[in-house]
Amino acid sequence: MKKGKKLYEGKAKIIYASPQKNLLIQHFKDDATAFNNQKKASIEGKGILNNRISEYILSNLNQVGIKNHLVKRINMREQLVKSVEIIPIEFIVRNIAAGSLSSKLGIEEGTVLDRPLVEYCLKNDELGDPMVSREHILNFNWLNVMDLDWITEECKRINDFLQGLFRGVGIRLVDFKVEFGKTSNDEIILADEISPDTCRLWDEKTERKLDKDIFRKDLGSLVEGYQEVARRLNILHEQSNIKPISFPKPKEVKIKKK
Repeated sequence: MKKGKKLYEGKAKIIYASPQKNLLIQHFKDDATAFNNQKKASIEGKGILNNRISEYILSNLNQVGIKNHLVKRINMREQLVKSVEIIPIEFIVRNIAAGSLSSKLGIEEGTVLDRPLVEYCLKNDELGDPMVSREHILNFNWLNVMDLDWITEECKRINDFLQGLFRGVGIRLVDFKVEFGKTSNDEIILADEISPDTCRLWDEKTERKLDKDIFRKDLGSLVEGYQEVARRLNILHEQSNIKPISFPKPKEVKIKKK
């Protein structure tokens, strides 16, 4: 499919116009970033893996009634997606303490939360995507109360599905980030991507990290970690030359109940 004009370029993806009305082409880049774009690298193959993993997850979510922007995967790096106006809020769902929850609130990494925690962050790179409250979202009219409540419940449904999906292949879903957008018909649907770039994924037995924390914390090969996720989901068949995966021994993280 022929790409049209470049409409937007973010840290990990480029959005192009497509020949079809209300549809866009989403291109996955090999760029990796961390710490609000302070750490950067280009990692060959990362975009291909994220494209394939996200397509698999979004397709399965659609089958269980969670509508999203994916139409189809076009090639190894691109997807045809529905055009949406992205809501300026990032929705983070946490099952186990890690990342900023641990560093900012002093919750020991690996602590299992009593119930899934849904956090809201303003989607603004210049401000560092600050955490905001429900009252901020309603006061500044980023969403109305009905839409906010609906999206929050949708996040919990997505969490239930993803936990089951990853548990079935020996992976623990620590947390994840999702975005939503409005279509031309004012329907709210899941957008962006769901991949190891947007999830924290730990091996269930060893707690080895299989997500972007490999890059953040210099734990080894990011691509090999993402390959392992794809291999367990049985979607790695398009890549024939896969080398055996070996990880450096990470700092031990023990899963603890609160």
